[in-house]
Amino acid sequence: MRIRLLALAAGCAAALLVDPAAAAPRCDRIAARIQNLQQLPVANLGRLRRLQRRYADRCVRLNQIQVLGSHNSYHRLPRPTLLSVLLALDPLFEGFVYEHAPLDVQFETQGIRQIELDVFYDPLGGHYGTRKVLPLLGEDGMAPPVMFEPGMKVFHVQEVDFETTCATLVECLETIRNWSSDNRRHLPIVVLIEAKDDPIIDPLNLGFAVPLPFDEAAFDALDAEIRSVFPPRKLITPDDVRGTHATLEEAILTDGWPTLREARGKVMFLLDNEGKQAIYTAGHPNLEGRVLFTNADPGDPDAAFVKRNDPIGDTDIPSLVQAGYLVRTRADADTVQSRTNDPTQRDAALASGAQFVSTDYPVPNLDFSPYVVEIPGGHTARCNPLNAPPACEDSVLEILP
Repeated sequence: MRIRLLALAAGCAAALLVDPAAAAPRCDRIAARIQNLQQLPVANLGRLRRLQRRYADRCVRLNQIQVLGSHNSYHRLPRPTLLSVLLALDPLFEGFVYEHAPLDVQFETQGIRQIELDVFYDPLGGHYGTRKVLPLLGEDGMAPPVMFEPGMKVFHVQEVDFETTCATLVECLETIRNWSSDNRRHLPIVVLIEAKDDPIIDPLNLGFAVPLPFDEAAFDALDAEIRSVFPPRKLITPDDVRGTHATLEEAILTDGWPTLREARGKVMFLLDNEGKQAIYTAGHPNLEGRVLFTNADPGDPDAAFVKRNDPIGDTDIPSLVQAGYLVRTRADADTVQSRTNDPTQRDAALASGAQFVSTDYPVPNLDFSPYVVEIPGGHTARCNPLNAPPACEDSVLEILP
């Protein structure tokens, strides 16, 4: 019985991806029927809509759409007393002057489908339990009780930029899970994880917390925390996508990514850090058993996702998208585009075809300017301008209750 169950599980994993060769004739037939209906003087709109939804589900793949992401999606403004001191010390701290709504609000009202979480390893709890600067400003330096619990913590920079809408990784993930459970046909939520362990300068020798290194044990703990919240059926993992191929890269360049039907209601995790790829893949060269897709270079066996944050200077983004990689880029950074109301980088990001366009401004900060980033067309997602199949229709990519 155990052998039969294992064989069945392996078969299910191999069957996650629809065979592109087998699906092509069916998709061609649906596309032809859509075109015929659109050419009628009076189209049957209900039938047309059903066919378009069927086409989106069965014939459009995860890498053939474009969605909006938020940068440091947990981030809240530093408290005023601390922020005023930081800005007086260095104008570079202007880059901290942005904040986001709670994750579920971003999903529900802002159309965000890709988020970013900065995580710090804290296996015993309490490593970030005090904020050393706050007593100098006349404020209590004790962190909330949740910061003393074991587990990954989520914030931007220890000691100076720690305000967050969800203090622990599990809390953030539970927010995602609960919204997903209430909206089961959503497009996949993509979570970019930055594993942070850099120390910062402690000019007054206050004893700033020095982050624990993100070693193999830390990454094992990261995977375990994710799996503690999401069961396998709710995740898109490297094993799912690789299937029977020798490498993950071979899989995405040949069979491609899951269809939207296969991906709906699921969550997918990406590792931001280039410098930690070797640690995460140690003993898992094809990401066997891992949860996150790494930020790898094309040609690496684990290459499937790449980060290219400069859509103006990174001119290879369109070719990467056309080849089959998932690409994340940024529409803005460090509040600069909002302060100057400059859409240049935003427009380049959207035109690049990168599947995930990240911003700090899914809603404008009118104290700066009307600058805002939205998916063209007014929908949560759009058919990717570079590689979407011909009958793809923006308005049916995601329809929630």
